Amino acid sequence: MVNGMHIAVLMGGPGSERHVSLRSAEGVAAALAKGGATVTSVDVTGPDFELPVGVDMVFNCIHGTFGEDGALQQLLERRGIRYTGARATSSERAFDKVISKKLFIENDVPTPPFEAISLSRGQKPTMAVPMVMKPPREGSSVGVHIIHDAAAIPQALEDLRTYGDTVLVEKFIRGRELTVGILGGEPLPVIHIRPRDGFYDMNNKYPWLGGGGGSDYLCPADISPAATQKTQAAALRAHRALGVEIYSRVDVILDDMDNPWVLEVNTIPGMTETSLLPKAAAAAGIDYPSLCARIVHLSRTCPP
Repeated sequence: MVNGMHIAVLMGGPGSERHVSLRSAEGVAAALAKGGATVTSVDVTGPDFELPVGVDMVFNCIHGTFGEDGALQQLLERRGIRYTGARATSSERAFDKVISKKLFIENDVPTPPFEAISLSRGQKPTMAVPMVMKPPREGSSVGVHIIHDAAAIPQALEDLRTYGDTVLVEKFIRGRELTVGILGGEPLPVIHIRPRDGFYDMNNKYPWLGGGGGSDYLCPADISPAATQKTQAAALRAHRALGVEIYSRVDVILDDMDNPWVLEVNTIPGMTETSLLPKAAAAAGIDYPSLCARIVHLSRTCPP
């Protein structure tokens, strides 16, 4: 499906997930080349990047700021360049967790109760602990604080100032951490994520960055068929609620009563060969090169 195409793989980006993006792009570039594409890797640090002449498609591997928030998508659309993944509007909706949460509620997606507070106005959380506090426009669990003691709130708020004025506060749901890939409108097998220490933060997602003990992954997840069906249905409803095109990865907490609670939708999930979306695809019989080629094919046929 990619044989003979010239594909530019965009990598890096100016955000906090730059190093992860470089790893994703390395794997995608090799997979596309294996499929017969001519591949040019482009390290992006801002909007002034240049593409080689004659590119048929851009494969976006930039996680987080600029790559995942709709800004890059708008820029590519203005240039008339086809690209992989969610379009500009759905990217923006998914990246801003406050917007996502409102759309989840409007579309009956099960999601933890929340509030958005403004630091410049001196607002404080009103819900009781335990709670989760996070910046609404970051990925890979950057800036996430799980609060079990109200005494920890002031320090968390001070840290969150470095990410912006708005803080998303959610009720903490105790349960299993799951994730569901969506590809071409269909849910992939559910993955159960088991961090070896603490919660699934950036250190446990990417131990090769040098900061954590990593995580174990069970795919398919060790949950009942009924819980699997409910989790996949909730993930697909969240994907559709935001209008996401092509593919995504939806993070879910499954509580002790086997009720799924959607946390967020990732429109540019990790794409190394050992990342979660490729793991789920492999469990569905889609190998890594085929996954990358399918994303390209679905993106070519999606209206700009």
